[in-house]
Amino acid sequence: MTIRQILLKYWDYSSFRPLQEEIILSVMEGKDTLALLPTGGGKSITFQVPALAKEGICLVISPLISLMKDQVDNLKKRGIPAAAIYSGMHPNEIDLAINKARFGDIKLLYISPERLETAKMRDALRRIKINLLAVDEAHCISQWGYDFRPPYLRIADIREMLPGLPVLALTATATPRVVDDIQQTLKFPVKNLFRKSFERKNLTYYVFHEEDKYKRLLKIIQKVKGTGIVYVRNRRHTKEISDWLTKKGIGSTFYHAGINPAEREKRQNSWMKEEKRVIVATNAFGMGIDKPNVRFVVHFDLPDSLEAYFQEAGRAGRDEKRSFAVLLYETADLINARHNLETSYPGLKTVGAIYDALGNYLQIPVGGGRDASFDFDIGDFSEKYQFQPVIVFNTLKLLEKEGYLLLNESMHEPSRIYIKTDKESLYRFQVKNEIYDPFIKTILRSYTGVLSDFTVISENDLARRINYSAEKVREVLKLLESQQILDYLPGTGKPQLIFTDERINAKDLYLSSENYKARLNDASVRLEAVIHYATSGHKCRSQSLLDYFGEQNARRCGKCDVCIERNKMDLNDMEFERIVSVIHPLLEAKPLRLDEIVDAADQITGDKIVKAIQWLADTGKIGMNDEHLYYWIKDKREKDR
Repeated sequence: MTIRQILLKYWDYSSFRPLQEEIILSVMEGKDTLALLPTGGGKSITFQVPALAKEGICLVISPLISLMKDQVDNLKKRGIPAAAIYSGMHPNEIDLAINKARFGDIKLLYISPERLETAKMRDALRRIKINLLAVDEAHCISQWGYDFRPPYLRIADIREMLPGLPVLALTATATPRVVDDIQQTLKFPVKNLFRKSFERKNLTYYVFHEEDKYKRLLKIIQKVKGTGIVYVRNRRHTKEISDWLTKKGIGSTFYHAGINPAEREKRQNSWMKEEKRVIVATNAFGMGIDKPNVRFVVHFDLPDSLEAYFQEAGRAGRDEKRSFAVLLYETADLINARHNLETSYPGLKTVGAIYDALGNYLQIPVGGGRDASFDFDIGDFSEKYQFQPVIVFNTLKLLEKEGYLLLNESMHEPSRIYIKTDKESLYRFQVKNEIYDPFIKTILRSYTGVLSDFTVISENDLARRINYSAEKVREVLKLLESQQILDYLPGTGKPQLIFTDERINAKDLYLSSENYKARLNDASVRLEAVIHYATSGHKCRSQSLLDYFGEQNARRCGKCDVCIERNKMDLNDMEFERIVSVIHPLLEAKPLRLDEIVDAADQITGDKIVKAIQWLADTGKIGMNDEHLYYWIKDKREKDR
């Protein structure tokens, strides 16, 4: 089949979105390719289609377990065989997935970057016919990226094992520096970038400096029709704001990683089906959510980076209809944001102490624990070892980025079973053990795929079918597992802590002070960019974001809060830019009185100059030493250029 026939058969689309076809053709020709597509731009199709068009399988590297699982489930629903391998899986699950890949029974294999470092995985890759290496969330490979993960650096190593294999790197957010770093680190022989403009013409950006953010939030929701998302940093605030909106007559629910999985899914679905108009959430919400008609996204707190802001705000208006992205802040938020940054990077001694305590708490000996998964109660751990929970959480995130462990707060693994014995042996067992025969027959009738793969089951459903208690079902499943008839993996809804590598002595943790300081500095730079975006009012919001991501010549949107004020001047863009180009160098050289500025710009009408100066003064670009003296104000970002 052609790539267009594949698109129609599996996705029911008759044509590709902009740039998708060009990216696919590039990798089909065997070229290393970097695709920079904004959130909602259809990145997944660019590797899923060529995976189906070429002989062999596509190996997909992804850092997020939940996203891997979602994509595998969605592919299976479309009739596309796929599997995922990540830390914390049962060894037999991993073996089964590897065997399916070896024998061509799947078309896409998703793995976490940590898995590439295991001897078992590397040996398996030599035996699998791979047609494409796709690196999702490719910004994680760059030390200058906002979510750098050292295990990503090892991806390039497998290229030596698989010579000639084309690489497709994908990301939704990358600055020019990161774009270059991705291609260099992945050893592209020739730079090959496909970039869709980050401009969202249907999305209007607003920033409000508000001391009463609740009042402004209500105004926004009352004025903008349709569903929306309100992002906050604090779990407790999700409930507080949602309850407050409900009291004001706004159908609302809330979402964060600490809510049990069944309840999270219920709340997400109520919002997706528009039974609830607003969902108030932490950044745990939104990844993999495909709701095109979100009309507004409000950030109630400052985000950590413009990359994160752009990705989260970009969940509004995917149907190309007019939508709004609003950032609210008060003066205290600026202080809190800088304080939060400091607590996000605990001292190296603290990191070592917490890592050591983790090993003791989970009873993992030095040299053990690799790929082991544990139910983890961060509150109990913090209380037992006298650590602040926020410091523990940030330490775990730091260790996660370094590849030592994974913290999955939203882990929901339903119960799964796999009948691993062959049919003949199973039949003999049933004949010999008649007491288990009805139970096994019920499993085979209820779950048809259980002989070929790990299959999701419900103990309660089985109990109802066979007239057992759920506890009795679990007991029988464990007995059958002890008889080597099946593998039984009980479900869990608790947060999971997974050691991706064996436990080492805390003194051997490799977190060099140089790398640590570089990370902290980069995070500080990204936060200052957020603060600058929020507090500066002289440049179109869309232009500011596009400029951050390397699009230097974008036109102002004409409809954001900054542009609305600009429009009141009754000056077109050409006139305004001409005035600025004249007075900017004059005021940078020395302060001038208003009449001196007007005289110096003698080719421009005086009243237009006055309007421009008034606006520049109101938005903080020029100031006054006294009643008549003007000067150009350099902000931090200008000084850094």
